Amino acid sequence: MADKDYLGWPFFEPRHAALERELDAWAAEQVRAAHGADVDSACRQLVRQLGEAGWLRHAVGGSAHGGALDAIDTRAICLIRETLARHNGLADFAFAMQGLGSGAISLFGDAAARQAWLPRVARGEAIAAFALSEPQAGSDVAAMQCAAAREGDSYVLNGEKTWISNGGIADFYVVFARDGAAEEAQGTQARGTRGISAFIVPADAPGLEIAERIQVIAPHPLARLRFDNCRIPAAMRLGEAGQGFKVAMATLDVFRTSVAAAALGFARRAFDEALAHARQRPMFGQTLADFQLTQAKLAQMATAIDSAALLTYRAAWQRDQGRKVTKEAAMAKMTATETAQQVIDAAVQMFGGLGVVSEHPVERLYREIRALRIYEGATEVQQLIIARELLREAA
Repeated sequence: MADKDYLGWPFFEPRHAALERELDAWAAEQVRAAHGADVDSACRQLVRQLGEAGWLRHAVGGSAHGGALDAIDTRAICLIRETLARHNGLADFAFAMQGLGSGAISLFGDAAARQAWLPRVARGEAIAAFALSEPQAGSDVAAMQCAAAREGDSYVLNGEKTWISNGGIADFYVVFARDGAAEEAQGTQARGTRGISAFIVPADAPGLEIAERIQVIAPHPLARLRFDNCRIPAAMRLGEAGQGFKVAMATLDVFRTSVAAAALGFARRAFDEALAHARQRPMFGQTLADFQLTQAKLAQMATAIDSAALLTYRAAWQRDQGRKVTKEAAMAKMTATETAQQVIDAAVQMFGGLGVVSEHPVERLYREIRALRIYEGATEVQQLIIARELLREAA
């Protein structure tokens, strides 16, 4: 990637540009685009590589617990995801899930929880997962049915979670469940998103099983989880009882912006591939790049990428300044993922038949980008979030 002028934008400090350059050089040497049929093994290996090289230290908060800094640096996370996504979608996934899966511990865990899990996550020794979605409760978190019943010094979990990334290979899950005791304490108001609590559940906890492995178009570890009288110590709860929705949304505010950054990485790779192809592809006595139609398309692609990048790094910068970014993160996620889909589609079209050959770079990107428009809040949900925040501000 030749054009890195964006690293000079005022959103960044010199250390961010240095981080990107170092990671770009490392990824070019250490990360292969193809990962073969055994995706679980490939993902475990990537987590180990990222941990051993020190990149996962940026995925956790708190230098006392293995983090690169005292607090999560959203801009660093975004630059890492963008850079890894340009090289290898599964490497980006491996990094992102270490952050998302442990983010609630970084933000809300007590000292014991942070010490127990975060250093291992940062070293790549423990694989993390974030378990929020359910068969009938994806975007509608208020429809959650998974239940946590308080019994003395324990909680007993029953229910299911699905679409859980790292499901089947994770060492622990941050699980969100409807907390009966918290609901009772808060009364009928708790039946919405109130009354949900967050818990750390080790993968070997009795009563937790992998009910189904799920295969998707861009392969990565994914599963449906079942909890059958799964008993965990009450100390494994994250934050206050009934505050699980707050825990989930605060975590997503960090990593939703990084989804936009991953989409940028996919889009930039597609653009680079398309630009190189257009300059060398002979057609009717000239090159594909000599046609005005091609030039117009390249101009649209480049402009759309820069527009998405500005929204993405604005949101990352604002969060690092301690500002609320619910609206800005939603704008970034929506724009970057939709833009990347359009850019990658244009790149496939520019390659013609080559663009749909299995494992060609743009074909692989075409499969990888599609899920980003859905997970961590579909585009339509982002629109609702943006409108809700605008109306709240106006009131």
